[in-house]
Amino acid sequence: MLENNLYVALIHFPVINKKNQPIGSALTTIDLHDIARASITFGVRGFYVITPYEDQAILASKVIEHWTKGVGGKLNPFRKKALELIQVSKTFEDAVSSIEQERKEPVVTIATSAKKTTGSITIEVLKQKLDNKASHVIIFGTAWGLADELIDICDFTLDPIFGNTDYNHLSVRSAASIYLDRIINGR
Repeated sequence: MLENNLYVALIHFPVINKKNQPIGSALTTIDLHDIARASITFGVRGFYVITPYEDQAILASKVIEHWTKGVGGKLNPFRKKALELIQVSKTFEDAVSSIEQERKEPVVTIATSAKKTTGSITIEVLKQKLDNKASHVIIFGTAWGLADELIDICDFTLDPIFGNTDYNHLSVRSAASIYLDRIINGR
Protein backbone atom coordinates (compact mmCIF):
# COMPACT_ATOMS: atom_id res chain seq x y z
CA MET A 1 0.00 0.00 0.00
CA LEU A 2 2.68 2.52 1.00
CA GLU A 3 4.71 2.13 -2.18
CA ASN A 4 1.77 3.51 -4.17
CA ASN A 5 2.22 6.94 -2.61
CA LEU A 6 5.96 7.09 -1.88
CA TYR A 7 8.39 9.51 -3.54
CA VAL A 8 12.09 10.21 -3.13
CA ALA A 9 13.92 13.55 -3.41
CA LEU A 10 17.68 14.01 -3.73
CA ILE A 11 18.63 17.50 -2.57
CA HIS A 12 21.67 19.39 -3.89
CA PHE A 13 20.66 22.68 -2.25
CA PRO A 14 20.39 23.48 0.61
CA VAL A 15 22.91 20.98 1.98
CA ILE A 16 25.91 21.38 4.27
CA ASN A 17 29.65 20.97 3.93
CA LYS A 18 31.94 19.27 6.45
CA LYS A 19 32.13 22.54 8.43
CA ASN A 20 28.31 22.46 8.79
CA GLN A 21 27.92 25.49 6.50
CA PRO A 22 25.03 25.66 4.00
CA ILE A 23 26.14 25.09 0.40
CA GLY A 24 24.97 23.78 -2.94
CA SER A 25 26.54 20.57 -4.24
CA ALA A 26 27.31 19.19 -7.68
CA LEU A 27 25.35 16.37 -9.24
CA THR A 28 26.83 12.86 -9.20
CA THR A 29 25.43 10.93 -12.13
CA ILE A 30 25.81 7.53 -10.45
CA ASP A 31 23.39 8.74 -7.75
CA LEU A 32 20.75 9.22 -10.46
CA HIS A 33 21.19 5.67 -11.74
CA ASP A 34 21.42 3.91 -8.40
CA ILE A 35 18.65 5.76 -6.59
CA ALA A 36 16.35 5.39 -9.62
CA ARG A 37 17.05 1.65 -9.67
CA ALA A 38 16.38 1.35 -5.92
CA SER A 39 13.23 3.45 -6.32
CA ILE A 40 11.73 1.25 -9.01
CA THR A 41 12.71 -1.89 -7.07
CA PHE A 42 10.74 -0.70 -4.03
CA GLY A 43 7.74 0.71 -5.90
CA VAL A 44 8.47 4.42 -5.53
CA ARG A 45 6.18 6.58 -7.71
CA GLY A 46 8.74 9.28 -8.53
CA PHE A 47 12.30 10.43 -7.88
CA TYR A 48 12.99 14.17 -7.78
CA VAL A 49 16.49 15.54 -8.29
CA ILE A 50 16.60 19.02 -6.76
CA THR A 51 19.16 21.54 -8.00
CA PRO A 52 18.81 25.28 -8.55
CA TYR A 53 21.91 25.30 -10.76
CA GLU A 54 21.14 25.40 -14.46
CA ASP A 55 24.31 23.59 -15.54
CA GLN A 56 23.59 20.75 -13.10
CA ALA A 57 19.95 20.52 -14.23
CA ILE A 58 21.14 20.33 -17.86
CA LEU A 59 23.59 17.55 -16.94
CA ALA A 60 20.84 15.60 -15.17
CA SER A 61 18.50 16.05 -18.13
CA LYS A 62 21.16 14.84 -20.58
CA VAL A 63 21.80 11.70 -18.53
CA ILE A 64 18.08 11.01 -18.21
CA GLU A 65 17.46 11.60 -21.93
CA HIS A 66 20.32 9.29 -22.93
CA TRP A 67 18.76 6.45 -20.96
CA THR A 68 15.11 7.19 -21.71
CA LYS A 69 15.07 8.54 -25.27
CA GLY A 70 18.54 7.81 -26.60
CA VAL A 71 20.64 4.78 -27.39
CA GLY A 72 21.00 3.88 -23.69
CA GLY A 73 17.30 3.08 -23.43
CA LYS A 74 17.44 0.85 -26.49
CA LEU A 75 20.43 -1.05 -25.13
CA ASN A 76 19.12 -1.34 -21.58
CA PRO A 77 15.31 -1.15 -21.26
CA PHE A 78 15.49 -1.94 -17.53
CA ARG A 79 17.64 1.16 -16.91
CA LYS A 80 15.28 3.17 -19.12
CA LYS A 81 12.31 2.20 -16.97
CA ALA A 82 14.15 3.21 -13.79
CA LEU A 83 15.36 6.57 -15.10
CA GLU A 84 11.86 7.43 -16.32
CA LEU A 85 11.01 7.96 -12.64
CA ILE A 86 13.34 10.98 -12.42
CA GLN A 87 12.14 14.57 -12.57
CA VAL A 88 14.49 17.52 -12.18
CA SER A 89 13.24 20.40 -10.05
CA LYS A 90 14.78 23.74 -9.03
CA THR A 91 13.52 23.66 -5.44
CA PHE A 92 12.15 21.22 -2.92
CA GLU A 93 8.99 23.32 -2.72
CA ASP A 94 8.50 22.93 -6.49
CA ALA A 95 8.84 19.15 -6.15
CA VAL A 96 6.28 18.99 -3.32
CA SER A 97 3.91 21.19 -5.34
CA SER A 98 4.31 18.88 -8.34
CA ILE A 99 3.46 15.83 -6.21
CA GLU A 100 0.41 17.63 -4.74
CA GLN A 101 -0.82 18.50 -8.24
CA GLU A 102 -0.24 14.98 -9.55
CA ARG A 103 -1.86 13.15 -6.64
CA LYS A 104 -4.44 15.73 -5.49
CA GLU A 105 -3.60 14.91 -1.87
CA PRO A 106 -1.38 16.26 0.91
CA VAL A 107 2.34 15.49 0.98
CA VAL A 108 4.14 14.30 4.13
CA THR A 109 7.83 15.27 4.08
CA ILE A 110 10.38 12.97 5.71
CA ALA A 111 13.99 14.10 6.15
CA THR A 112 16.97 11.79 6.59
CA SER A 113 20.25 12.50 8.33
CA ALA A 114 23.43 10.64 9.23
CA LYS A 115 23.45 12.39 12.60
CA LYS A 116 20.97 11.93 15.41
CA THR A 117 18.64 14.90 15.63
CA THR A 118 16.25 15.88 18.38
CA GLY A 119 12.81 14.46 17.71
CA SER A 120 13.92 12.00 15.04
CA ILE A 121 11.83 8.85 14.79
CA THR A 122 12.39 5.20 13.98
CA ILE A 123 11.15 3.49 10.84
CA GLU A 124 8.62 1.61 13.00
CA VAL A 125 7.18 4.86 14.38
CA LEU A 126 7.11 6.37 10.89
CA LYS A 127 5.19 3.40 9.51
CA GLN A 128 2.57 3.86 12.27
CA LYS A 129 2.22 7.54 11.36
CA LEU A 130 2.00 7.10 7.61
CA ASP A 131 -1.36 8.07 6.23
CA ASN A 132 -2.46 6.22 3.13
CA LYS A 133 -4.51 9.27 2.11
CA ALA A 134 -1.32 11.29 1.65
CA SER A 135 1.76 11.11 -0.52
CA HIS A 136 5.08 10.73 1.26
CA VAL A 137 8.44 12.05 0.09
CA ILE A 138 11.68 10.84 1.66
CA ILE A 139 14.38 13.47 1.37
CA PHE A 140 18.08 12.68 1.02
CA GLY A 141 20.90 15.21 1.11
CA THR A 142 24.10 15.23 -0.88
CA ALA A 143 27.47 16.58 0.33
CA TRP A 144 27.42 16.24 4.14
CA GLY A 145 23.65 16.10 4.40
CA LEU A 146 20.55 18.26 4.44
CA ALA A 147 20.81 21.80 5.78
CA ASP A 148 18.98 22.38 9.07
CA GLU A 149 16.67 24.89 7.37
CA LEU A 150 15.28 22.08 5.22
CA ILE A 151 15.13 19.49 8.00
CA ASP A 152 13.23 22.00 10.16
CA ILE A 153 10.36 22.33 7.68
CA CYS A 154 9.85 18.59 7.27
CA ASP A 155 7.05 16.73 9.00
CA PHE A 156 9.40 14.01 10.29
CA THR A 157 13.09 13.19 10.47
CA LEU A 158 14.16 9.56 10.45
CA ASP A 159 16.75 8.17 12.82
CA PRO A 160 20.15 7.70 11.20
CA ILE A 161 21.30 4.38 9.81
CA PHE A 162 23.92 2.91 12.14
CA GLY A 163 26.15 -0.09 11.59
CA ASN A 164 28.10 -1.87 14.28
CA THR A 165 31.10 0.50 14.20
CA ASP A 166 31.63 4.20 14.90
CA TYR A 167 31.98 4.91 11.17
CA ASN A 168 28.83 6.58 9.86
CA HIS A 169 29.27 8.12 6.42
CA LEU A 170 27.29 6.13 3.86
CA SER A 171 26.95 7.24 0.26
CA VAL A 172 23.52 8.75 -0.36
CA ARG A 173 22.68 5.96 -2.81
CA SER A 174 23.44 3.33 -0.17
CA ALA A 175 21.39 5.17 2.44
CA ALA A 176 18.45 5.49 0.03
CA SER A 177 18.47 1.75 -0.64
CA ILE A 178 18.65 0.87 3.05
CA TYR A 179 15.87 3.27 4.08
CA LEU A 180 13.60 2.11 1.24
CA ASP A 181 14.12 -1.53 2.16
CA ARG A 182 13.38 -0.83 5.81
CA ILE A 183 10.24 1.18 5.03
CA ILE A 184 8.82 -1.22 2.45
CA ASN A 185 9.99 -4.56 3.87
CA GLY A 186 10.26 -3.65 7.55
CA ARG A 187 13.81 -4.91 7.97
